[in-house]
Amino acid sequence: MVTRAYTVAFIGVEARLIEVQCSLSPGLPAFNIVGLPDKAVSEAKERVRAALTSMALALPSKRITVNLSPADLPKEGSHFDLPIALSLLAAMEVIPNDEVSRQVALGELSLDGKLIPVIGALPAALAAAEASCDLICPKDCGAEAAWVGSVNVIAPATLLQVMNHFNGKQILKSAEPGEVTKDTEERDLRDVKGQERAKRAMEIAAAGRHHLFMVGSPGSGKSMMASRMPSILPTLNAQEALETSMIHSLAGLLSEGGISKTRPFRDPHHTASMAAIVGGGRSAKPGEISLAHNGVLFLDELPEFSRQVLETLRQPVENGNVMIARANAHVKYPCKFMLVSAANPCRCGYLADPARACARAPLCGQDYLGRVSGPLMDRFDLRVEVPPVTLQDLSLENPKEGSEDIANRVARARDIQTNRYKDTLGATLNTDAEGEVLEAVATPDAEGAELLSKVADKYRMTARGYHRVLRVARTIADLESEPNVRRHHIAEAVSYRLVSANI
Repeated sequence: MVTRAYTVAFIGVEARLIEVQCSLSPGLPAFNIVGLPDKAVSEAKERVRAALTSMALALPSKRITVNLSPADLPKEGSHFDLPIALSLLAAMEVIPNDEVSRQVALGELSLDGKLIPVIGALPAALAAAEASCDLICPKDCGAEAAWVGSVNVIAPATLLQVMNHFNGKQILKSAEPGEVTKDTEERDLRDVKGQERAKRAMEIAAAGRHHLFMVGSPGSGKSMMASRMPSILPTLNAQEALETSMIHSLAGLLSEGGISKTRPFRDPHHTASMAAIVGGGRSAKPGEISLAHNGVLFLDELPEFSRQVLETLRQPVENGNVMIARANAHVKYPCKFMLVSAANPCRCGYLADPARACARAPLCGQDYLGRVSGPLMDRFDLRVEVPPVTLQDLSLENPKEGSEDIANRVARARDIQTNRYKDTLGATLNTDAEGEVLEAVATPDAEGAELLSKVADKYRMTARGYHRVLRVARTIADLESEPNVRRHHIAEAVSYRLVSANI
């Protein structure tokens, strides 16, 4: 007789259903796991053996074969321990096979039979719901998996509890979803004195999810303002929170099963490798751009990042997803993020400061910012200079308008865009609009079109740059609740586009 349990294998954010088959046959005692298991899966037999021994259960003196089907799909991770143990217990007739075959299970076993939490409980719960199965996972993963309300989640602490549950001796209650976590680190734009133009650019970027590049002298407040970008962004809706949490679940970043409604803010150091930023490694794990999905990716000191890392950002910034191709895997991750970057104008940082004249101007700035390629720079919708703050500005009172006021305007502008694109496939904000959709919603009036035409001819604007100006102008109009794009909207959008010419 062949018994069956089910688990999942992770391919990007997709959890693919795996059938765990167990057969006991006559022959010399042996315990084999087949079906392309990696080292962690192959070692599961020793953990299962020890866990059963701790419960006074001995393996039968038969040939035990566990097959992970489909056999041509690589199996990785320690979460295969629990389904292997369940299929084996069903083959030993310790627990009923018909009950086990209706479960999707994942969890690592300790040698004394305790269940150790694993990553990926949330995607596994979605896969179980699609297969109309229940989910069994370690106790510490139950609150996370229970967020998928359409699946019954059982979260035992030990393998013995699982056995008693199937045998009717200790019926376990369904797990409850974890708490919605909140960002306890309160950062408000009211703390920023001066820099009104930069704050205006941040508001436009937040309203339309436009990419923002800030350049200015050291200490002018670039990083300070960027760290406050989440405070003016609307909270994640239910669909966005689920998408983001699935990626964070695979990365093991969900704490105590809580799902955050705060948009992610990722700020990797400039020494980060390409695999850390884009994703990859042996198991093609998600990188920083995917962890920032539906949120903000802040790259401070942008020219200090390696050129290879920067060039790999060009396609994800444009497409909103990244394909990680490896010899044994082709994995696709979503990465629809807002790119916020900051840089000094030159290596010494004082190229534009008349009080501290740079000795190598203008070559110092050209060499330094030249590390960022033209095609990548062309993908920034907004470019703004951040001048140094004077001591007189620092002595002033904090501005009356804070993050809450700006966030309200951003939320209203996003609501306008959501209603505008509700029937448009693949578009939710102005930055997603393209082709005929963009022409229909962002075509300026006659004066605006004339201004944009003159600027495009004078500065030899690329087609990408032209369309990005239209998107930004549409967002500026939305912030004013203006149905049409007018000349002053185009003028402001163009002013953010041509800043690099003055650096």
